[in-house]
This record gives sequence, structure tokens and C-alpha cells, in this order.
Amino acid sequence: MAARTAIGLDIGTSVVRAVELSYGRAGISLERFGQVVLPPDVVSDGEVIEPEPVIACLRHLWKATGLSHHKVVLGVANQRVIVRQVELPWMEPAELRTSLAFHVADYLPMHVSDSVLDFFPLQETVGPDESRQLAGLLVAASRSTVLANVTCVERAGLSVQSVDLTSFAVLRSLGRQQGADVETEALIDVGARITNIVVHRAGVPLFVRILPMGGQDVTDAVAQALDVPTSEAEAMKQQIALAGDGPQAEALRDTVGMTSQDFVDEVSGSLDYFAAANPSIRLQRILVTGGGSRLDGLLERLGAEIRLPVVAGDPMANLRIGDTGLGSDQLDFVRPLSAVPVGLAMGGIR
Repeated sequence: MAARTAIGLDIGTSVVRAVELSYGRAGISLERFGQVVLPPDVVSDGEVIEPEPVIACLRHLWKATGLSHHKVVLGVANQRVIVRQVELPWMEPAELRTSLAFHVADYLPMHVSDSVLDFFPLQETVGPDESRQLAGLLVAASRSTVLANVTCVERAGLSVQSVDLTSFAVLRSLGRQQGADVETEALIDVGARITNIVVHRAGVPLFVRILPMGGQDVTDAVAQALDVPTSEAEAMKQQIALAGDGPQAEALRDTVGMTSQDFVDEVSGSLDYFAAANPSIRLQRILVTGGGSRLDGLLERLGAEIRLPVVAGDPMANLRIGDTGLGSDQLDFVRPLSAVPVGLAMGGIR
């Protein structure tokens, strides 16, 4: 049987990435990985603000990477995406899809007509009146954001097969990496401006939070504190271990330390919230990916604050590596960057 393929497309704040996976008898293979840096300020809070530069980057990405077709699974994540655990009256899946908007209006901070809705069922429960209930995660995204991104992608000559929450994509790409003694863990994907937090048990999501912060916040803080261009601040941040001595080196370390701690506090607060709402569930491990996770000392800070094992995740761990055109060093570099597009592509085959 011929292999089937799917392409996951992640439009981030600073970079657009695409991954092509093939599905065959031998399993799932990575066939292509590509990324193109976006100009500043063309994407804000997960929404395409200036479509023309993004369209140009998408066309360049397809031409340079050699992706085999134009159908994509598009990721969405920003502060206008709401993910909440709710209980609904039990109903058949088809009925649930058609009537979801009528059942969830009271849970949303926006009007139903302004939202794109989805529901991820977790388990069947029994209500106070002994009626059948369905517990799950309600996902509501701003319709204007989704349409802006879909329109931009289609103007680049691509076809959007489906739109998926990037948090669920992270779960697909990382959720099968449990050790023999790990059942419940938190997945943290640190992007430039958006960080996805997903707590799951054996691949079933229990908690999702999207934080409006990431690696770019550290870069911006360094640029402001040291009065240097953003590109120079990024390089200084990545080479902090080689900063040496002197007032500038001390200011660099202090700025990175304070901004990193702010991030750690936000993650810790999110996990504390989950723990308070689920006292019977014991979190066992933190798995971290994303470009922002490369910041020197970040994993150690998380481990010290949360007091759990914190390890780097590998979204390609369960993939066969095909003829990608990337060398081993290049693959090692892009591994932590691939969680979202890999997971989006995994959702492309139903």
C-alpha cells in the first residue's frame, strides 16, 4: 500500500514552519522539514496582521523545501483561544457537532457567532439527577483570527484541510514518550510569544493553558536593558555562558535571570492551578520543547521551582527519518522546534 502524507503548518510570531509526514506499513516517517523567518510585526498574538509578507514567506517555504502537495493542517493558538473543561448532556457525536453552540454559550467570554468551536470528549459521567453527562474540553477560538490566517494561507496557493489547536498538536508529538513509571506529565512548548502547556495522562489531555509569553520576551528585555538591537540581544541571550565578566555581562545575566524567573513563575502558577483543581492526580514529570526552551538554565530553573524532573522532549523520537535533505546536525537543531508542525501533520490523517 502506498504511503499517505500530511503537512502541518505552524505560523508563529517570528517563523513559519512546515513538516511533511508519510504514513505507511513501516510507521510514520519525517519526509520534509522547512522554516522561514518572518519579518517583524507581521504576525501578532497568533494572528496574521500583514498578509503579503507572510504569503511571500509561505511561497518561498514550499519552493525551497520541496513539499509534495499543498494541503495543510493549520495550527492556531493565542490569547483569544479558550480551553475549558465542561460537562454537557450526553449525545451522539453527530448531534453534538451540530448543537454544540447551543450548549456552550454560557461558558464563553465572546459571542458564539464570533467563535470557532470544538469539543474534545474525555469521559462519560452521571449528573446530580442521574442523567448521562459528557465531560470534556471545550475549545473556542476567535473566528476573525482563524479566518485571517486561513485566508492568508489560501492566498499563498495552499488548501487548508483542517484547523487544529497547537496545544493538541504538542500532545500528539510528545504524548507517547512516557517512561515505564510515568503516566501523568506536563508538556511545555516554549515559542517566541506563545507557550503551550498541556497536562495529560497516557495521552488524554486533562488541562490546557496558552501563555502569552516566550523566548522573545527575554530577547526584548535584554535589548532594552543593554540598549542593543534585537538581533544582537538574541545572540547575547543564546551565548550567556560565554559572556565573561564586566558590567555588561552582569547586566545581561541579571536581565535574563529576572525575565526567565517571570516565565517560570507563570508556568508554576498554571501547574499549581491544575493541582488544586485535581488533588487526586499526581504530576510526575515535565517535558519541555520549543525554541525558547534552549535558553541556558531554563530547565534547571523549572525543576527547582516545580520540584519535579524536567527533561527536554524530542518530537521526532517516534518518527522514522526519511530522505529529508537535512544532515544529522541540522536535524538535532530543529528537533525541539518541530513539536507543533509534527503534531499538526499527525492529525492530518483520519
